[in-house]
Amino acid sequence: MRKFWPRREFLFRSGGGVAGVALLHLLESGGLLAAPSQDALDGCDGEVAGNPFAPKASHFPPRAKAVISLFMSGGVSHLDTFDPKPLLDKHAGEPLSDKIGENIVVRQGFPGPLMPSPFSFKRYGQSGLPVSEIFPQLAKHVDEIAFLRSVYGRSNDHVQATYEMQTGQIRMGYPSVGAWVTYGLGSEASSLPAFVVMNDHRGGPLGGPNDWAAGFLPASYQGTLFRASGDPIVDLEPPASMSAEAQRARLDTLAKLNALDAERFPGSSELAARISSYELAYRMQGCAPEAVDLSTESPATRKLYGLDEPLTEPFGRQCLLARRLVERGVRFVQLFHGGMGNQNTDTWDAHSNLKENHSLHAAESDVPIAGLLTDLAGRGLLDSTVVLWHGEFGRMPISQRGVGRDHNPGTMTAWMAGAGIRGGQAIGQSDAFGYKALEQPISVHDLHATLLHLLGMDHERLTFRFNGRDMRLTDVHGVPIPQIVA
Repeated sequence: MRKFWPRREFLFRSGGGVAGVALLHLLESGGLLAAPSQDALDGCDGEVAGNPFAPKASHFPPRAKAVISLFMSGGVSHLDTFDPKPLLDKHAGEPLSDKIGENIVVRQGFPGPLMPSPFSFKRYGQSGLPVSEIFPQLAKHVDEIAFLRSVYGRSNDHVQATYEMQTGQIRMGYPSVGAWVTYGLGSEASSLPAFVVMNDHRGGPLGGPNDWAAGFLPASYQGTLFRASGDPIVDLEPPASMSAEAQRARLDTLAKLNALDAERFPGSSELAARISSYELAYRMQGCAPEAVDLSTESPATRKLYGLDEPLTEPFGRQCLLARRLVERGVRFVQLFHGGMGNQNTDTWDAHSNLKENHSLHAAESDVPIAGLLTDLAGRGLLDSTVVLWHGEFGRMPISQRGVGRDHNPGTMTAWMAGAGIRGGQAIGQSDAFGYKALEQPISVHDLHATLLHLLGMDHERLTFRFNGRDMRLTDVHGVPIPQIVA
């Protein structure tokens, strides 16, 4: 005789089945269904069971496998680096508002007249692109670089503008670019973090950890912070009194306890991230020490990055580590140059003495960045790595306090190299005085869409369901820059 369930029993069992499927998906995506076997944890290569960063298929064939993002905190002046404006010399001392026919927008006081650059420019390479005298080594690479002279942002505040560059939004709480990339593609490094962040030795950027957070994505995808000085990874070695077997047993027990919690709180991505981080830390003990050991590099390589000079050693060390990490399969490396120690001197924020400020920070970064491009190319890595150089905004064509420049989100210069990008080109253009993006304005969403395209991802298809909406890094905007992705 056929048994029929009462309506309430039917709904209860159906609901329980759907909940079970959902729980199974959450446990699987968080790597909680089973602890990885010891065999899967041995060695530094190969896929690890339950790894949330297992390589994923791209939407179409990629031109790049990895990204090295060089962020110059504080706001680099495009007018004094890669976008010279001869009319600033011709009209020095005159008001800008008369030239553009509108009132200018200033953030702080002491707005002055048009101010020419204190630096001279020369043309380099077969392309003949101009570069400021403060970047003599980087200037030798202009034929490998595509300069984006019409990038613009939405905020003239450091924190909000940095959020926009790092997450696409001027508000905190959104996933960073590195989190989106590793969520979409995973990583080729099973025993190193997929997304690594290195701050300036003087401190982190304005905005702090929100700049590399996972936002509403699963917490596993947030960046892993490496120290700027000393050992990049603290407490990597286990206690001398603990054997590998005892440590493995502890992790297995911890995984079982965490799995019980996951059953009670199936929506907690923080718990899944914590379990994943424990297992990654265990694997890193055998692989990370070699990856971050710069003593194995030749004297010639160390000199190439400026590690033999106190001025260039800090950022040179970061650039060399970045090369070693992408060489070992790390997907996204974010470097910050300029820290929060003294905002006016320790970053590119040149309100009061632009010449001294930019001369110092260019001298700190010129040799390391040029060395990075040379080394990547020499090792055959530049074709598969995108190098992105940018800041949070540009600076005003008028003076501030006589010898400085105020913030200017209206236009800035960024540049990209590698991944088959045609170098020796200047894309877009700011107006004659460098106040606003004029020809082919490039939004931050366009920049992010371009970066994802080079990695083989369609920015409109890379989504995550949150609050009833399919969220994107580029929100509802963004068009890949045609000259870059061609």
